[in-house]
Amino acid sequence: MSDFLLENVWVLEPGEGIVGRALRVRGDRVAEIMADTGDDVNAAAIDGGGRLVTPGLVDIHTHGIGHHAYERSPEDLLRGTQQLGQYGTTCVLPTLYRVLDEDHLSDLAALTEAIRRVDTASVPGFHFEGPFLARPGAGAVTVPGDVRLLEQLYDAVDEHVVAVSISPDTRDILPVIHWLVEHGVVPFITHTQADVEQTQRALDAGARHATHFYDVFYPPEETDPGVRAVGTVEAILADPRCSVDFICDGVHVHPTAVRAVLAAKGWEKLVLITDSNVGAGLPDGVHESPWGYPIKTQEGRGARIHDPAHPNHGALAGSSLTMDRAVTNALAWLDLPAEQVWAMATRNPARLLGLGNKGTLRPGADADLVLWDEIGDRYRAVRTWVGGRCVFQQK
Repeated sequence: MSDFLLENVWVLEPGEGIVGRALRVRGDRVAEIMADTGDDVNAAAIDGGGRLVTPGLVDIHTHGIGHHAYERSPEDLLRGTQQLGQYGTTCVLPTLYRVLDEDHLSDLAALTEAIRRVDTASVPGFHFEGPFLARPGAGAVTVPGDVRLLEQLYDAVDEHVVAVSISPDTRDILPVIHWLVEHGVVPFITHTQADVEQTQRALDAGARHATHFYDVFYPPEETDPGVRAVGTVEAILADPRCSVDFICDGVHVHPTAVRAVLAAKGWEKLVLITDSNVGAGLPDGVHESPWGYPIKTQEGRGARIHDPAHPNHGALAGSSLTMDRAVTNALAWLDLPAEQVWAMATRNPARLLGLGNKGTLRPGADADLVLWDEIGDRYRAVRTWVGGRCVFQQK
């Protein structure tokens, strides 16, 4: 059982600010936040060196990291999640999109067994990016809404699915959204060219979040020359019930677009994600992927298909972003108090998913926390704890 005092730190509560100078952990929970350390003989003391400590980062849309794609195999999922602590990520939804069919039910069952064995991060379940999508993006499956198939997928992962991405313009999608809401699964909107009416019906049915907003969100066809077509993006911006997330790498979304959504929705409705894939966290270069083509990562260019024979050579294939870099970028782009930006990677995604003990350092919360160094223009994890257990320590 963990029992330690983290002292000489700046304890940041997301959305609020600095709330103390020391933090005590007992077992797998935060026990106490203190204005100073005082005299404590019941816990081993760790000197934080005057650094910032925050809740662990929560990534709700990620396909892989390093050389590992989560859906490729149970081994990849386990090895990939072992790397997350160095980027300050403590809670993750492995995102699946090419195994969401009847031919891969046994593979889904094997991946589910793997997430039960993960001990270096918290994995509440999967995020299914599809299969009920209207536009394929970087290879996602596009099929009509089918509750029977959804039930098969749900059973294959033994109900370990937290979020499912759908498109409002997918045929027969409303029964799917209703089913998800009834089973406590959060419907995300994405991969769409829906009009306002289709989007509004999806929101009324229970969709409350849009993932990798702006990316693969196409406007409807312009039918009246000179009159801008209005569709999903505008419907989501106008609906106060709906939150959004961004790939804050400066490639997928321009910072001005993020600032525009912030002005429309406020910081509590914004979430940071990576949509990371093979190559995330690696040096610039060409890396093999499980999809039959290599991926090239390059600073300022993201992750792209790198195969001249491929019809989509040069197209984006997820991102090479890590959550620590997403926070660093958002801090630079947005004129907000730092605690509100940190909330976008901690409190906000945890609340979206109903994970009340994540994304906070209040007493009783899960002891998922990160001690940060601020080096130049970015933050780097010095130590990361999951459930009170240290899973990463900078060498």
